[in-house]
Amino acid sequence: MNHAAPRALRRRLIATGSLAAVAALAFTGCASGASGGSTDAGGDDTVGVSLIVKTTTNPFFVAMQDGAEAAAEDLGVELTMAAGKEDGDEDTQIQAVENAISKGDAGILITPNGPAVEDALVKARDAGLFVIALDTPPADPESVDITFATDNFLAGQKIGEWTAAKLAGEKATIAMIDLFDDKVVSVDVARDQGFLDGMGIDLADDAANGDEEAAGAYSGGDYEIVGNEASQGAEDGGRTAAETLLSKNPDINVVYTINEPAAYGAFEAFKAAGATDGLIVVSVDGGCAGIDAVKEGIIGATSQQYPVKMAELGVQAIYDLVESGEAPENTEGLDFYNTGVELVTDEPQDGVESIDTAEAADICWG
Repeated sequence: MNHAAPRALRRRLIATGSLAAVAALAFTGCASGASGGSTDAGGDDTVGVSLIVKTTTNPFFVAMQDGAEAAAEDLGVELTMAAGKEDGDEDTQIQAVENAISKGDAGILITPNGPAVEDALVKARDAGLFVIALDTPPADPESVDITFATDNFLAGQKIGEWTAAKLAGEKATIAMIDLFDDKVVSVDVARDQGFLDGMGIDLADDAANGDEEAAGAYSGGDYEIVGNEASQGAEDGGRTAAETLLSKNPDINVVYTINEPAAYGAFEAFKAAGATDGLIVVSVDGGCAGIDAVKEGIIGATSQQYPVKMAELGVQAIYDLVESGEAPENTEGLDFYNTGVELVTDEPQDGVESIDTAEAADICWG
């Protein structure tokens, strides 16, 4: 079987600039496991892969499913899809991992909903499955074989740098709308801390949210952090979080959000309070709806990531591992495989590299 990306997959990869990434995807020597499927491309057995996402209420993960489904169809991979009932639902994901082990899949692609899932992933690896985390690196790196993800700290830095430049020396009164407040997930911390770092705010513990000095100086002037509130990555959660922070300080002029659904909800809360004049909302995702929100001025800037690419590359990697015995490697200098990120805004700032919404709309998802 031809290991080059088939035509339909190639068209999708070109759309996100990922055809080169497939060609450049580094491989290392034979890995243990990943025995599910035939080592003979002409054989009767198929390669089994399970994709387990956080939830299907977020377009990011729906796009990931679409990408995996297209890649699986092109490669002849037998794909099983599962999802948590909501962001943070670990139990449903654990059951899906158990199911993948029972079916004898070659590998698992997963966006982990929390650390409780990781013991099940270790069990899967011990059973011979190749486990790839997508988007969200696990707290325990040994629970997966590799992570395909956005550089989430860099994604946060980009929107932080843009925000600092956009403020042009004005005081930043900041609302931090994170993902969780009852568990630590790497993507949550990395984006939050990257944003503050990009603003030029000194980090306390860069592995923890909410422990920075409440007031001080950012790269352009003075700042005040009103507080950190959890959104569960959802629109209604973003609205509730924003309402809580507004009740503490009605002068908020900067809103950081973990993702675009939370950003939509936050903006609606500020709109209802009549507090959108001069408001800067920044986020991470880059879905088509988010790009429209940037175009409409709801979100000032967002860091665009590429879930379709993550899923396509993940399916391809497990397929290639079964067929050739070669496993993917991390991007040089990183502890994961970097799938890229771009800052999107229609208000470019000096010294901050970005693309506009017209360009981002050509490569968005959802």
